Amino acid sequence: MPRSLLPFFLAFIFLRLIFWFATFPNPDEAYYWLWGQHPALSYYDHPPLAAWIQGLFTAILGRSTFTLRLPNVFSNAIFFYTYYQIICYLYGDKNQRLFWLVVLLILASPLYFLFLSLAWHDHLLITFSLISAYQFIRFFDGYIADSRGESWRLYGAAGAIALAILSKYNAVFVVLGFGATLIVDKRLRSLWCDRRLYFAGAIALSAFIPIVLWNLSNDFQSFRYYVDRSVGTGSFSLRFSPFFNFVLFSILLVSPMLCYGFCQGLKRVERSLSIRTIYPTVAFWVFIISSITLTGISLLSAALYYWNITAYLLLFPLLPAFFSQELGVPESERNQNSNLSRNTLQSTIQNSKLKTQNSYFSPSHKLLFFATQCYGLLFATLLVAHYSIFPLSALFDKETDPDSRMLFGWDRVAAVVKTQAEAVSGEPFLATTDYRSASALAYQLNNKNVMAMSDRVDQFDFWYTSDAAFKGRNALILSDDWHPVKPELLAQFDRTSERTTIAISRFGIWIKNYYLVKGYGFRGGNS
Repeated sequence: MPRSLLPFFLAFIFLRLIFWFATFPNPDEAYYWLWGQHPALSYYDHPPLAAWIQGLFTAILGRSTFTLRLPNVFSNAIFFYTYYQIICYLYGDKNQRLFWLVVLLILASPLYFLFLSLAWHDHLLITFSLISAYQFIRFFDGYIADSRGESWRLYGAAGAIALAILSKYNAVFVVLGFGATLIVDKRLRSLWCDRRLYFAGAIALSAFIPIVLWNLSNDFQSFRYYVDRSVGTGSFSLRFSPFFNFVLFSILLVSPMLCYGFCQGLKRVERSLSIRTIYPTVAFWVFIISSITLTGISLLSAALYYWNITAYLLLFPLLPAFFSQELGVPESERNQNSNLSRNTLQSTIQNSKLKTQNSYFSPSHKLLFFATQCYGLLFATLLVAHYSIFPLSALFDKETDPDSRMLFGWDRVAAVVKTQAEAVSGEPFLATTDYRSASALAYQLNNKNVMAMSDRVDQFDFWYTSDAAFKGRNALILSDDWHPVKPELLAQFDRTSERTTIAISRFGIWIKNYYLVKGYGFRGGNS
């Protein structure tokens, strides 16, 4: 890596390590950790792979922030190594330095800095999707070259996309990108008659076996949830606010400079690559199918910017065609330029190499690159400060961003819960009024039996399907202003105590209140 780029790299790594090892779990991270403590074929909100991995790591290493995000460390290593292979394949081994350019551009994208850090499903989704895409492209290129291709690459790609599907359903957009490439490129159409393609399809579809089995046992609740969430609007109407939010946040979180670079990279890449490859075609179709589909959904219902995270994966290796000066004299131009003599051509190449030693970037794009890095570093710094030190939104409003406020104060909440539990006879069960607080409390106490009692359908409804196990027992119920305890819930007890307020503050600034109520003699009913 050039020395001029090293400070950016070290800054990003430093911020990432702080986030990984010093930040309390985001409510959804704790939620998915809790899934891992309840092994199942699949789960209501998402496929099961992330939960299986969390369960395995916790069983071996115990519960800790280090263990929670250790899978991210491994996935990040695999993720960036796959990019290294892609860069060497596209630009040749002599251009390995371009790998560091791509790494820094990925780290500078707020979207990828965030979702490679969080112990959500997305870090597995994008890692396995990238592996699959690379192997599919290598197989396609081989098939075009010799009408055969390497079967192991095809089957490896299918296995990787199966793992991506087991991570998150968004992987289907990558599959659709492969399918579109097979349709539009005449050289690949004969593959439709190749039985290997259907064996690979069977491998990919095997990911749905545990998901379908779970849904068969649970009235297809997971599938219904995603249909309702994506297009279940009840009536047809265009919704421009979600559409503008999706487009705006997609651009801001990917990075405006990178979005421009993607467009320019697609235009210039053909004359910059060291090989003839179908890579740009696959990159285009994976991007366009995912982006158009989710944009359409945003007009009808709601689509979140990070649902499109697989769309940009194959575009990053195209950025050197735009940013880097090392590609200033493309091999194709050198081979085809009959107007230059051999001596003149050699001189041109030598001059290009000398310029490259002095400048890693195309002169006109150097400022844009450093602007991209500063933009990403600013976001990453604010993100880590917001999640790890203090919720910055609390400085402006007492109600804004309730999700982030839940990252703080759980050591104090847990201490009060333990003290109050000792004052209640028997062994009281612990409940909260929302899946987020239930998951955070369960994580802090390392107690997988904390439950959520709310109107929203979530994974807790599949773990606690009957009130029978709680009849007659006492309870501690935790709530907050975001999800207050309802009178209907308190009415299910013979009597309840006055609530205890647990005020959470940091650096003398109030963040939020939690409320703890003791319930005696649970009778059950609909909560």
